[in-house]
Amino acid sequence: MSVRVRITATVAALVALTLAGAGLLVYAIETQRLEQQTADDVDQELDEFARLNGGGVDPVTGAGFASVQDLLELFMRRNVPDDDELLVGWVGDRVVNLSPREDPLVADPAFLAAAAPLVDEADTVRLETAGERLMITSQPVRRGGERGALLVVVRLEEDQSELLDTMRTYAIVAALSLLLVTVVAFWQSGRLLAPLRVLRETAEEIGETDLSRRIPTSGNDDITALTRTVNGMLDRLESAFTGQRQFLDDAGHELKTPLTVLRGHLELLDTGSPEEVAETRVLLLDEVDRMARLVGDLILLAKSDRPDFVTLEPVDLAGLTEDLVAKARGLGDREWVLDGAAAGTLQADPQRLTQAVLQLADNAVKHTAPGDTVAIGSSYDGSRVRLWVRDTGPGVPPEQRDGIFERFGRGPVPEGDEGFGLGLSIVSAIAAAHGGRVLVEDAEPHGARFVLTLPATLTSTEEHPWPAS
Repeated sequence: MSVRVRITATVAALVALTLAGAGLLVYAIETQRLEQQTADDVDQELDEFARLNGGGVDPVTGAGFASVQDLLELFMRRNVPDDDELLVGWVGDRVVNLSPREDPLVADPAFLAAAAPLVDEADTVRLETAGERLMITSQPVRRGGERGALLVVVRLEEDQSELLDTMRTYAIVAALSLLLVTVVAFWQSGRLLAPLRVLRETAEEIGETDLSRRIPTSGNDDITALTRTVNGMLDRLESAFTGQRQFLDDAGHELKTPLTVLRGHLELLDTGSPEEVAETRVLLLDEVDRMARLVGDLILLAKSDRPDFVTLEPVDLAGLTEDLVAKARGLGDREWVLDGAAAGTLQADPQRLTQAVLQLADNAVKHTAPGDTVAIGSSYDGSRVRLWVRDTGPGVPPEQRDGIFERFGRGPVPEGDEGFGLGLSIVSAIAAAHGGRVLVEDAEPHGARFVLTLPATLTSTEEHPWPAS
């Protein structure tokens, strides 16, 4: 069965059990109430008879009762029984008075046999005869040597039949209510599960080459939250597949040239010339080194989306900045300057940050001449840490600043640069792994300033500017 049918069936079963339980409870309570009401009505009749018998005289004439039969006749003239009651006056061993006047019950042998013992002793018996359920209660009376009794007979079927009629009405209303609730549950469950059906249909329509489909969202409930989560998952999958395709396209494009060079030289190699073999060997090893470096950079970029790409640990920002300047001095004959160092400790991956900043410093060396200034610095503004590399080279034109951070994106290429255009994309990936970003801006008085901006909280925000060196 579908989820919609199971939900509807569950709701219908719970409602049916609730209505049935309520009906049984009402039936039990009403049955008990009818029993109590019957007993109260009988007690009322017997109390009135006891008061009349206790007085011993007729309240109207003031004369005493000559016989038990006179007492019974006066009581029955003054009391009108309910529709389900029968008052029977019994004297000796026979019935002498009835109220109402005629009733075939007094001719029933079973009734007479059950009532006879009650004349001498007050008691209550229940009897089922002639298709009727009866309750007989007696109040014996003595006057002189004469004995008799007032019998209050209650027909239990009348009240019970009224209760059964009420319960039948309740059953019809409950059945109609159950049907209505079932229909509403079926409709509402279908409405609530509609996003799941759309989710299934969308998932079926998503192909290996098309991950652009998204599930429409509306409302603000758990299913809507699930829909948003699935859409987010599809976004990540589309991004991952796009990155994978881009990686394969880029790798194939960049590896095609060195492989062609290798193949061409091997095809033209004269194995009989030791000089040509040695020359070709050096050239091929250089191309293999370039391919190895390219593959290493591409693998590094592929790993940048993994959660273990960075390993966070406490890093002394001031010490890191100083170390970066010291390490960068070996990249080229430049005037290396420490612009400033923020004091404090942040949670970051020192190796990845070192890799990113040295990559920026290496780019700065490529775009400057010996004696030009290249500066490294750091700062903290209370919410963000900034690490930058500043140079006095030609700078980056504004129209090229977005493209240089893409894979194989390159700006003006200096003479002798054999890079692949992956360095700045690696820097961007490292910044993104720390939750930050990298940008380029104009430096003063001229040149470029590449800035890594990382969200962080330092244990201390005090900055200590360092003198130029």
